[in-house]
Amino acid sequence: MILAERMSRLGTETAFAVSDRARAFAVEGKRVYPFHLGDMNLPTPENIVEATYRAIRNGATGYCPSAGCMDLRAALAEDINRSHGTKYSADNVAIQPGGKPVIGKFMLTLVNPGDGVLYPNPGYPIYESQIEFHGGRALPYGLLEGPETFQVDWDSMDAGLGPKTRFLVLNDLQNPTGAECSPEELEKIAKLVIEQNLFVLCDEAYFDIRYAGKSRSLVSIPGMEDRCVILYTFSKKFAMTGWRLGAAIGPKEIISAISKLNVNEESCSNHFIQVAAVEGLTGDQSGPRKILSILKERRDLAVDLLNSIKGVRCQRPNATFYLFPNITEAMARKGLSSYTEFAEGVLQNTGVSFCTRAHFGRVGAGEKERYIRLAYSGIESDQIREGLGRLKAYLES
Repeated sequence: MILAERMSRLGTETAFAVSDRARAFAVEGKRVYPFHLGDMNLPTPENIVEATYRAIRNGATGYCPSAGCMDLRAALAEDINRSHGTKYSADNVAIQPGGKPVIGKFMLTLVNPGDGVLYPNPGYPIYESQIEFHGGRALPYGLLEGPETFQVDWDSMDAGLGPKTRFLVLNDLQNPTGAECSPEELEKIAKLVIEQNLFVLCDEAYFDIRYAGKSRSLVSIPGMEDRCVILYTFSKKFAMTGWRLGAAIGPKEIISAISKLNVNEESCSNHFIQVAAVEGLTGDQSGPRKILSILKERRDLAVDLLNSIKGVRCQRPNATFYLFPNITEAMARKGLSSYTEFAEGVLQNTGVSFCTRAHFGRVGAGEKERYIRLAYSGIESDQIREGLGRLKAYLES
């Protein structure tokens, strides 16, 4: 059997390969400290769970509209309008079985073969995969380490612009770096979008995972609402990673086309989970507040411990549940230049499992600084303390 040619262009989410390696290590009877996967070990808020049971008992177990249940679409539009200052209605919302399908459906709906798509690198690897799978040209733009957060590398952004560059992927509050755009950066991006006549996929998966300050959206800038599709997910704010529920939010014409893809690909998203998600948006918010409190405690602990290690420096992001420490000096102290050797050495000697910068897009030939990504959403504080203590002992030995 010969697979379709397009399959050769399809990548994967490489964090899952790290999970497989960590799982094999654990099967050998060794302790693993799981910083590798951005899953959550926190419970979904009880009011959402109870609403799910009620929905099932009340018969919400069949098909529902392909664009999503009207109650949920309206509630989500209202929620986004409050936080973003937009004027969306239910017709601007298409519910999806997770946030990730929005990426592929955005490409299917808008990207023609040969179209250029700017995307962040380092960044979520599915961007690159879906761009190339659908025949687009993947044009990476970099992120540079600043004093407090990572910043857009405008030179690499400019290098990707051209007559066939039509789209931009913006993941503000970013995986893997935890970076967020300053107001000045967002304004500059908006100006570029208008000047270059671009359309934008705004991946806002971590918009509500914020410990200080207020999240901002490109969509909130005048002129951007008609040029953007928002990727929304219930996975992070409500600790619903395995429930698989998200949404595409944007101009009605595009959302209508995405809803047509829903008909063809999955008919509709899970009915009773959509009913429960309305409770998540409109009901008691103590659950999400507790989730944020726990994540903040883990963040602060991990940042302090990482910065105590010789050869490591780590920023303290105000959002997401990722850290992207610079380990350039630590690798040099160990006499290592390979990410693979470094990660395997750490795993074998400490049990600490993580992704490296190489798991988030192709590493550029000119990149001299070395980074790893640690997710603290699926590991308890006592494990963070113990695991990073072992990492410190190993790297300083």
